[in-house]
Amino acid sequence: MSSRQATPGFPAAVVLEDGAVYRGHGFGVPGAVFGEVVFNTAMTGYQEVVTDPSYHGQMVTFTYPLIGNYGVNRISSESGEVHSRAVITREAHNLDRNCTAEQGWVDWLAERGITGVSGIDTRALTRRIRSRGAMRACAYWGDFDEKDIAARIRETPSMAGRDLAAEVTCDERYDLEFLRGKKRVAVLDFGVKRSIIKNLGAAGCNVSILPAHTHANEILALGTDGVFLSNGPGDPAPLDYAVNTVRRLLGQLPVFGICLGHQILCLALGLETYKLKFGHRGANHPVKDLESGKVEITSQNHGFAVAPPAAVSERLERASSGKTFFEAPPPEDLMLDTDSGTATISHLNLYDGTVEGIRCREVPAFSVQYHPEASPGPHDSHYLFDEFARLMS
Repeated sequence: MSSRQATPGFPAAVVLEDGAVYRGHGFGVPGAVFGEVVFNTAMTGYQEVVTDPSYHGQMVTFTYPLIGNYGVNRISSESGEVHSRAVITREAHNLDRNCTAEQGWVDWLAERGITGVSGIDTRALTRRIRSRGAMRACAYWGDFDEKDIAARIRETPSMAGRDLAAEVTCDERYDLEFLRGKKRVAVLDFGVKRSIIKNLGAAGCNVSILPAHTHANEILALGTDGVFLSNGPGDPAPLDYAVNTVRRLLGQLPVFGICLGHQILCLALGLETYKLKFGHRGANHPVKDLESGKVEITSQNHGFAVAPPAAVSERLERASSGKTFFEAPPPEDLMLDTDSGTATISHLNLYDGTVEGIRCREVPAFSVQYHPEASPGPHDSHYLFDEFARLMS
């Protein structure tokens, strides 16, 4: 075992904004890291999770107790760096004996300068986040004054109101060609995952990946067949530049959005967004497609959601009132009058009834809050990439 294997003797802790402290031992590299602490319920895919740009500025608690048991490799990363500011686990292992493993998990994190805390009760930490909400926190390994830590936590900026997409977007345009590519898609990069690009390629698309601030006129000048709005971190509300771009593009080109891209499309339609209490992060969220009636098991990673208009919210509340589970109302009750004509809520989360999809009826545009590319997660929703390709045809 590597010397970086998580073992007792390296005092470390996770300190929450509300004063709670969870003590354990450190791995990765020593240090004190600040950010919003969240939890992910996926049982696999830890490498994909921490390299997902949507986790930029956050510290991830893994609810599955044993992390690192199959190592890491070059092909599973969703970006070129680790975006999670810290990693929190019950057990952190450094095994590299899996047939796909090229390196141990703990060594890999240490090489990238990531601080980890293991040996804590992640179930108790998760329950606290669920009851009190995602909050600012510090994960530290080393000799630190916890009074000073508490003061620095209070100085840590909130996720709300911050434009984090600008910190993870590409610096300049780059193009990728695929063997099956017949259509050209402009990808607005708010923190796009590599697996999304792969799925667009598998659906017959070549891609031009563009910085988040790209103007609508520049996109239209490219002569692309469609526009894809990517996932990304943080609050969609401060991304006025992206909302204005999408508003200009609606009706000009087919548009497909995922996660943050879904929220940006909805803001462009005149809807609003809000911060969830503790977010949706995992690989087993049931979502109902209201048009087909099918339930998809989905991968999710978001802390903000789209707020439906008051009249629709009342229908959603009535649909779940007095029931032990959420029951979606019929699609005709979820019609929306937007700035680009009629739209409908196409998908709903069966855990809590939050909006998981929007489909425009008068312009070629649709979006989903969840991650059809998965990585990690189930493949129930891969068909959406083919649907986008058909929309461009």
